[in-house]
Amino acid sequence: MNMKKIVEYRALLGVTKEATLKELKTIYRNSMKETHPDLIADAEERAVAEAKSTLTIEAYHFLVSIAPETIEKTKAEYLKTTTTSNIADFYLENGVLYVHFLDGNSFEYFGVPKQTYIKMINAESPSRFARRHIYNEFLYRSASKLVSAE
Repeated sequence: MNMKKIVEYRALLGVTKEATLKELKTIYRNSMKETHPDLIADAEERAVAEAKSTLTIEAYHFLVSIAPETIEKTKAEYLKTTTTSNIADFYLENGVLYVHFLDGNSFEYFGVPKQTYIKMINAESPSRFARRHIYNEFLYRSASKLVSAE
């Protein structure tokens, strides 16, 4: 999931990064009503509608996970983890830095440059490096709940 994909999701639903959870839900519901595959008789058109609704569902859930309200709601737990727990494991994949903490929490950071990741690998303390250069610099979401949901 790179930054380009996030931009595509926002464009698909026609929202900005400031969209509220209520706005996201309304747009999602309206979009699903318009393109629901069960309402389409033609098989080819239904397949197109199914693909679009799958993408819409994916976009909605992702955008909810990074919405300002969601971030605000989980901020206390996030700050506790990032300030008190050290990193158990981390890796970069497609511009997303996955960080697993010793306290069991996991977060995904978006748009992390490869050179930043290399500096983190080579840092004497990856946890200290991340506190200074990752945690407050990049868009993130909790991955703790995602792991159990997938």
